[in-house]
Amino acid sequence: MAAVALVVMGLIWEFTLIPWILLGAFAALYFLEDLRKDKITQPIFKIFKSLLPPMNSTEREALEAGDVWWDGELFKGNPDWKQMLSYPKPELSKEENDFVNHQVEELCKMVNDWKVVHEDKDLPPEAWEYMKKEGFLGMIIPKEYGGLGFSAFAHSTVVSKLATRSGSLSVSVMVPNSLGPAELLLHYGTEEQKNHYLPRLAKGEEIPCFALTGPEAGSDAGAIPDLGVVCKGEFEGKETLGIRLSWNKRYITLAPIATVLGLAFKLHDPEGLLGDEEDLGITCALIPTDHEGVEVGNRHYPMGQAFMNGPTHGKDVFIPIDWIIGGQEYAGKGWRMLVECLSAGRGISLPSSAAATGKLSYRLTGAYSVLRQQFKTSIGQFEGVEEALARVAGDTYQLESMRVMTAGAVDLSCKPSVVTAIAKYHMTELARNIVTDAMDIHGGRGVIMGDRNYLSSGYMSMPISITVEGANILTRNLMIFGQGAIRCHPFVFREMQAANNPDERAGLNEFDSLFFRHIGYGVSNFVRTLSLSFTAGRIAHKPTSGKTAYYYQQLTRMSSALAMVSDISMMLLGGELKRKERLSARLGDVLSYLYMSSTVLKFYEDNGRPLSDLPYVEWCLQKNLFLTQKAFMDFFDNLPVSWLGATLKRLVFPYGRAYKMPSDKLDHKIVQSMLTDCELRDRLTNNIFIGEENDPAGRIEHAFKKVLASAPLALKLRDAMKAGKLKAGRTKEDTIATALATGVFTQEEANMYAEAEAARLDAIQVDDYSKEYIATGKEGKPKAKSKAA
Repeated sequence: MAAVALVVMGLIWEFTLIPWILLGAFAALYFLEDLRKDKITQPIFKIFKSLLPPMNSTEREALEAGDVWWDGELFKGNPDWKQMLSYPKPELSKEENDFVNHQVEELCKMVNDWKVVHEDKDLPPEAWEYMKKEGFLGMIIPKEYGGLGFSAFAHSTVVSKLATRSGSLSVSVMVPNSLGPAELLLHYGTEEQKNHYLPRLAKGEEIPCFALTGPEAGSDAGAIPDLGVVCKGEFEGKETLGIRLSWNKRYITLAPIATVLGLAFKLHDPEGLLGDEEDLGITCALIPTDHEGVEVGNRHYPMGQAFMNGPTHGKDVFIPIDWIIGGQEYAGKGWRMLVECLSAGRGISLPSSAAATGKLSYRLTGAYSVLRQQFKTSIGQFEGVEEALARVAGDTYQLESMRVMTAGAVDLSCKPSVVTAIAKYHMTELARNIVTDAMDIHGGRGVIMGDRNYLSSGYMSMPISITVEGANILTRNLMIFGQGAIRCHPFVFREMQAANNPDERAGLNEFDSLFFRHIGYGVSNFVRTLSLSFTAGRIAHKPTSGKTAYYYQQLTRMSSALAMVSDISMMLLGGELKRKERLSARLGDVLSYLYMSSTVLKFYEDNGRPLSDLPYVEWCLQKNLFLTQKAFMDFFDNLPVSWLGATLKRLVFPYGRAYKMPSDKLDHKIVQSMLTDCELRDRLTNNIFIGEENDPAGRIEHAFKKVLASAPLALKLRDAMKAGKLKAGRTKEDTIATALATGVFTQEEANMYAEAEAARLDAIQVDDYSKEYIATGKEGKPKAKSKAA
């Protein structure tokens, strides 16, 4: 094509020798393969190998685990939006929906979170029995083994609804269905192990826990000091090939009541009983907790929550070799097993709890803002409160969008490690912000703990979600971009594999093919980024019409910029980028906000593009684009080579900052659905537990609906006072009686307004207890006295 172009140019203008010389040199290098490899590729190959960061086996296995999904499209610079929109909408089956509406609802009714957390420090026995009987502990186990065989989306929905009733309840159901014995057995267990354990786990005859974290090894699993040595010992009266184990683990959920312990440890074979290799690596085994030498039972007390969590220890405990999950052939393969399973589970458990925090806060904080009055006005009408309500509203829409799309990815038989890391980090952080805003709006009603309080337990336990499954600081600074830049990039991971190929010539040949395509990819990204930047993204493809079309264009623009900037950064910093955590985290933020924006657009489309959702979509996209811009700007300002940072800033944002945070007007729009009983409010908070009038959430919801229904009467009363038809009494009851006597209200209207006022006043009360009850949690609890918040 280049030669044809030069011929045409020569015919139109005049023959020029230099372009033909350059084309000939390029063609020679391209077609003379040996010359190209020896003179160009090989020196570059050596430099590339020298720049690669050191990587231990644990890091390599974590990097290789999981799948690339939509994150790969976002990272390559030109996302195929039609592909995203073609993903099937996650939906519950009839069986799953019935389970949520009946069994989950019934289990929620059995649990009073205040009693669980502050009195019993455990779930009630009938709740435990019901969970076992109805299969809550075996949702992920296939039906052939006696489990429910639910989808990831159903698993997420169940946990989310339980979390709106009690965090201790949701965790107790979440853990057996997340990373642990059941999932590891399903993927790697021997048939004998599956047939023995899975039916028992499905019905709660066995309670599982999985012990990975210890005092000196959390996210750095490669530092596990827990040791197993292959040896021969006695088991059931016979000499048996096995492992002598010592371990010291902590933070293990369900450990105090577990009957079967999943354990991760480093395995050594000094006598060569399994082969020639002495250090086999991390291994996973299943051990009955009644086995001699296993210690469980003590409890930790995580943020005052009542779910079972505690340490487990063992010293020189001998187990048979076939207790390794997957049998002897899986010795040393434990870390790969764990990170592959975590890639999926991380996108379900904590994200579903975070979404629950958002949905409960959204529904009840909006209702409370109608019920609570200051200066004779509902506090939701004050602009300062509205600002916080808008964050609750918009971020809740974001949370539910991410929950649905991420769980849906797992149901597509995908283990998207980068996407689930994004979901875990950003969803738990958003939930933390939401519950903080909700607490601020509730004021005293939020901080006084008691039977009526539906926020305090979630507020106190939020650091648990931030900490587990990889602390958020680590997830953001090391995982999202550190893993995403390599796995999602179309060439870098394969180039690294070529560089690590023990066959030097084969590695060079593979690298030669990849490197020149990588150059073409980089040039393409540069040209596209430049053209999108100078046209403000307006030339990008739009998969839809209407107001959302603009946002697809801007996301494509930022995706292209991320691809270009990432390539330049990796070329500039090489292995140093791994240690420049704050720089890489900012690029990870860009990838995260692109994914988060994608989930909002997909959620909007899957729900039929309702007009009521559009302000929410715009709010989320405007916020995400602004934060994307901020992450880029901070990255450019802190690049070690300042002139390059300034140049990249001008290339990506040639006209200066392009995006703004949502306006006050848009804030106002999205808050209105929180303050009214509407379809969007119900849909966005679908599958949360409300309960009856005496339940914490039910009390607020009941009063909210009565107050809304009586709103015309409140207006009628106010108008009558303004017109001088009646005067306000010393009490509300006096005013209602006067309104009835003067004909402003009929008897039916007076009754309706009085009932609404009584419900409103009851809903804003807080609990108080005797000194004895506060001290012991067991005695002297009187009936709560009504004191206004």
